[in-house]
Amino acid sequence: MKLKAGDKAPDFTSKDQDGKEIKLSDFKGKKVVLYFYPKDDTPGCTAEACNLRDNYDLMLSKGYVVLGVSGDDEAKHKKFIEKYDLPFPLIADTDKSVHDKYGTWGEKSMYGRKYMGTFRTTFIIDEAGKIEEVIEKVKTKDHVSQILK
Repeated sequence: MKLKAGDKAPDFTSKDQDGKEIKLSDFKGKKVVLYFYPKDDTPGCTAEACNLRDNYDLMLSKGYVVLGVSGDDEAKHKKFIEKYDLPFPLIADTDKSVHDKYGTWGEKSMYGRKYMGTFRTTFIIDEAGKIEEVIEKVKTKDHVSQILK
């Protein structure tokens, strides 16, 4: 099932980089940027995270909360956050349960080789928990301008 604008954002419970339980419903009443990315500390994922970091105060001033999700574990997330001074939580979705709810895990292809991976996708969720927008063609170096356009 592919989620689209107008759909209710599926709630989830997972752990952040510190092992703290995090639920989407904890952010009811706030606008949420829920971004799914393939892997910590890779060029595209680092560019995307740093673009969000560099514009974090602007995002906060517009009322947004930023949450990143990948299949990496808590320890990798913690290292990634410390290395790049990221001010927002990263969700460790090692069992892909959050990916499954959002349809961001599936078969990909690179150089003719097929493999399972994360579809880089961002969901903008409104204060009532509805999806406002789905960004599938993410510009990693300029993602904030896509979100705030």
